Amino acid sequence: MTHHLILGAGPAGVIAAETLRKHAPADTITLVGDEPEPPYSRMAIPYLLMGRIAEPGTYLRKSATHYTDLGIKLVRARAKQVDAQAHTVLLDNGQSLSFDTLLIATGSRPARAPIPGIDTAAVHPCWTLEDARAIMALATKGARVLQMGAGFIGCIIMEALAARGVHLSVVEMGDRMVPRMMGPTAGGMIRDWCESKGVEVFTGTKVESIEPGSPLSVRLSNGRHVAADLVISATGVKPAIAFLENSGVLCLQGVLTDEHLQTNVAGIFAAGDCAEAFDKVSGKTIISAIQPNAAEQARVAALNMLAHGGTPRAALKGVTQINVLDTLGLISTSFGNWEGVAGGEHVELTDRAQGRHLSLQFKGDVLVGCNSVGWTEHVGVMRGLVEGQVPLGPWKDALLRDPTQLMPAYLASVQGAGGWSGAQDERRR
Repeated sequence: MTHHLILGAGPAGVIAAETLRKHAPADTITLVGDEPEPPYSRMAIPYLLMGRIAEPGTYLRKSATHYTDLGIKLVRARAKQVDAQAHTVLLDNGQSLSFDTLLIATGSRPARAPIPGIDTAAVHPCWTLEDARAIMALATKGARVLQMGAGFIGCIIMEALAARGVHLSVVEMGDRMVPRMMGPTAGGMIRDWCESKGVEVFTGTKVESIEPGSPLSVRLSNGRHVAADLVISATGVKPAIAFLENSGVLCLQGVLTDEHLQTNVAGIFAAGDCAEAFDKVSGKTIISAIQPNAAEQARVAALNMLAHGGTPRAALKGVTQINVLDTLGLISTSFGNWEGVAGGEHVELTDRAQGRHLSLQFKGDVLVGCNSVGWTEHVGVMRGLVEGQVPLGPWKDALLRDPTQLMPAYLASVQGAGGWSGAQDERRR
């Protein structure tokens, strides 16, 4: 009987386990997770902080017997070491598990900033349910909260903190907010929006130390000292793959995979935030840590685990960088190579009065990347053009003249709509 071992009980691990069970009713499936709670979604934690859901609302599957009903064995432990040749995994509880196929779906862990005082009480990441409990106890109405980091995850946390009625300060090392998703103009507009909502924002600034006390005293690189009842560290995450050292599994930034999500070792696969998969837009391998990518990678990996050395059953069509962010009510997006490519063309349109910004990046007549602020009507079209690698033909020049014509360009290029007039009618509906 084939034993499928899955390391990581987040969305990727759970979807892989369910896919395996659907197609292989008699196989043995073991799902290893290192937290005491039932498998849950980290993306639901902000809603828990806002009070919109209780802890059970974060659980990926609502039935308490879901996994036992499917014959999926849950093990509470963390992988310490993988022996690819022996097909065994050593866990931190001393247990050693053998496998026929292995899926590495261990996700990411918060990056720990090397700051004096980072281990002080009342300093927390926001990554686990345990973290969320600690934050909710301290982030009461009127509490002074300082958040380190204004990247994608940081802005999501900020939304939840604002909903709790705290006095919020945000410190970002980059010269703008969301620097890995937005250019200077867009990132600056998001900062201005946050400040208009009462959030104190320090960009181009580092936290130099955190001094214990009640309140904490946070020293910034700009010379300021900020008093805080709670400090949240949201300075990024990194793949949780340290246990693969000397395993024989090849890792770069993440676990390197092919189009079938298989690693360099036959029978060992990876999916989700720890997997480095091929991005068809940029033409290179990337980690795209968003749940839709994790789900698709898990499905493809599981189908190929079932092949067990035979002909692969599925291939990943590609991974694109997709981010849609709600920052205190301001919607911003980033798709593909938003910074542009060598030899490409680009166009930007900014309406500061309306809080709207649009940036399009082209390679030849293909839209390879874009980002926007406050331009919600084009989100689906931008994603479709970037992911679909759609040749725009003469519409590329039309967009260089007027980037707001994305909808007619999309309709004409993808659906064969009849030129400007028909497309403009469609836009007005």
